[in-house]
Amino acid sequence: MRGEEMIIDEIREMLYAEKDIAYRDFQAKLIPTIDKETVIGVRTPALRKMAKQFARREDIPAFLEALSHKYFEENQLHAFIIAERKDFAQCMEELTAFLPYVDNWATCDQMSPKVFKKHRQELMPYIREWIASGQTYTVRFGVGMLMGHFLDEDFDLAYPQMVSEIRSEEYYVNMMIAWYFATALAKQYEAVLPYIEEKRLETWTHNKAIRKAVESYRITPEQKGYLKGLKIRG
Repeated sequence: MRGEEMIIDEIREMLYAEKDIAYRDFQAKLIPTIDKETVIGVRTPALRKMAKQFARREDIPAFLEALSHKYFEENQLHAFIIAERKDFAQCMEELTAFLPYVDNWATCDQMSPKVFKKHRQELMPYIREWIASGQTYTVRFGVGMLMGHFLDEDFDLAYPQMVSEIRSEEYYVNMMIAWYFATALAKQYEAVLPYIEEKRLETWTHNKAIRKAVESYRITPEQKGYLKGLKIRG
């Protein structure tokens, strides 16, 4: 227990040394789901630099196992440490333990393990499990990983089908679904267009996907005009 307290104290001391009040206030407004009092105000580059240092520490498991964390930046640091892992099994073990404690979109979206690029096929069963979890940020993370790793050479029509079947009342899940389809339209337009033409998404998500797609420079003017005509009016 003492080792856990020591590394947490060390980490908090380092975080407070990087405190920026103006940035804290700005950050807190962007993440309304967390208490402003839990935000210290540390910029992302400083957190990533700290993560690289702590990822190599033998005592870092004491911090990673001390869930849940008190501060937003501790969650960010945790996410960035996981992203540094080079061993897929270790990465997945730590990620599986941490995901249920992720409580905001920023930590969810900025946690992108580098090792996934070399282990896409091993990753897919986890993505299916995350999407089926029913936990807001675990579902969001799963869709994000599907978007980040399976819209290019490993694309399969089963993947947009999987995302289209998600039904949630959660804003942060539906926004990620819209983001997924907007990106899919940019990368796999012909394959994904039927999901929009046939209105397979819920109305809000459908319209948001179109809106985000027409903001993309990767969508042609002709495609944008057609997509705008597919918006559901009401």
